[in-house]
Amino acid sequence: MGAETAQDWQKAAASTLEWWCDAGVDVLVEDAPRDWLARPAPRAQASAEQSPSPPPPIAAEALPDTIEAFIEWRVSDAAPEADWMSPRVRPSGPADAEWTVLIDMPEAEDSDVLMSGPAGRLLDRMLLAVGLSRPMVYLASLAVARPVTGQIAAEQMPRLIELAQHHLALVRPRRLLLLGQAASRAIPETDGTFTGDLPVVVNQFGPDCTVVATRHPRFLLEHPGAKREAWRHLLLLHRGGTE
Repeated sequence: MGAETAQDWQKAAASTLEWWCDAGVDVLVEDAPRDWLARPAPRAQASAEQSPSPPPPIAAEALPDTIEAFIEWRVSDAAPEADWMSPRVRPSGPADAEWTVLIDMPEAEDSDVLMSGPAGRLLDRMLLAVGLSRPMVYLASLAVARPVTGQIAAEQMPRLIELAQHHLALVRPRRLLLLGQAASRAIPETDGTFTGDLPVVVNQFGPDCTVVATRHPRFLLEHPGAKREAWRHLLLLHRGGTE
């Protein structure tokens, strides 16, 4: 018997593919026929049961509810000013003092005590003029650290105001002196402006808390002509809101 003729399978496969191409079969098809010109059916909308449920509401932040714990938190690494790369300065004076003084931020020379420089010495003279001294008032700041620019950024103000309001609610001042425009924003009733002839009386920090906003001693050192107006505001608070 003769030998079986060897087949070149590579040539045979190429010939078969060429035959299919000539026949018009150039794509893989399914067993069942398909209308390639028909529009695709619209996607079925997910039912309400299949819709993802909304995330649970974020719980409101619980701030410390005692003055001691709150101050510790304010000067800790959890404070908004923790990355400002400047000293965090605590308030000074008795928290139950009749007078509370709120400023915007520590001065450039402050490291352990608020208002330790020239502006602080002017504040001491202002307090002395109405029969007070620094140890007799509670002195706090809107920001516990000083920004590198010396100004609190607008986007940081709402958070600092929120914390200052919580701070004042714990202190419950009877007479509140706001020094500077930034500090005056801690009380919505002042509308960020300085008190004119009438004081502001609020009840959110205690019964009939009298509030007066005036110029910061820093401003008064640069503009001595404004001291007369600041003195009138100081007397207004000293007299409990009566001229």
